[in-house]
Amino acid sequence: MTSDHGCPLSSDDERLRLAELSGGEPIVDFPHGHTPFVTYAKMDALLDLLDPRTSAPTEPGFIIISQVKELLFNLLRIEFTAVRDRIDEDEVGEALWVLRRAARVQGLLQVCWDVLGALTPQEFAEFRDVLGSASGFQSFSYRRLEFVLGNKNPSMVDAHRNSPYYEDVLAQLREPSVYDATLALLARRGLPVPADVLAADPTKPYQASEEVERAWAQVYRDRRAHPDLHLLAEALVDAADLFARWRYTHLVTVQRLLGTKPGTGGTRGVAWLDRISSHRFFPELWAVRSTS
Repeated sequence: MTSDHGCPLSSDDERLRLAELSGGEPIVDFPHGHTPFVTYAKMDALLDLLDPRTSAPTEPGFIIISQVKELLFNLLRIEFTAVRDRIDEDEVGEALWVLRRAARVQGLLQVCWDVLGALTPQEFAEFRDVLGSASGFQSFSYRRLEFVLGNKNPSMVDAHRNSPYYEDVLAQLREPSVYDATLALLARRGLPVPADVLAADPTKPYQASEEVERAWAQVYRDRRAHPDLHLLAEALVDAADLFARWRYTHLVTVQRLLGTKPGTGGTRGVAWLDRISSHRFFPELWAVRSTS
């Protein structure tokens, strides 16, 4: 390395120069050529994961955004699991705090569609064929996220049967959801949640209940008597709302990229996404808006 005047710099001079460029941060030699940050977060391994299969200039972006979404799905599952556990322990304030964090992550996940939506159909077509049978439908992190929020369906586990993560997905199906924990909390607070709802098989799709809707109606009608439950209800609606927006934006993005063509991996594409976009987590919290 040379100085601005063309003279060679000593190693000490070089370190001072780098320190100036880094805003005065000390320059430290680390073993094995890695900084503690790279080692801690495994950044080298993360960057090595990018392996485009074509020369299409937009394929790296598609892969990176897909990887980012998978990481965010996993982070949201961790956060919503914490919400469920705090509710189980009657720590509603802590659950609300975690839901606040999760909402920020959901916002970040939503922005991912903005990147993919910038592709034209022709740009996507340049590398779409190399996806083969790959589909976002096969994301095990996404499936576990849906399960922890309460959208249970045993048939959805089958797509992961030959995956090393099959047991994780199956275990998530069998665990209580955030909504299961919430309804148990309502019952502990003396609200009229039916025993058969509380004892329902957690692996089966949730069936909306008029009795549960009436229990929520009590919370909304007398929010001063149930202040933390009212805040929890609205925070859960926020989470469901953000999820619904994410699904709808997924639908619109696929419409931009594929029109009415079948989706990747042989899925039904827009038709399937249009149907699933009408699903809402925590159904009684939506129904109660018509009665409270």
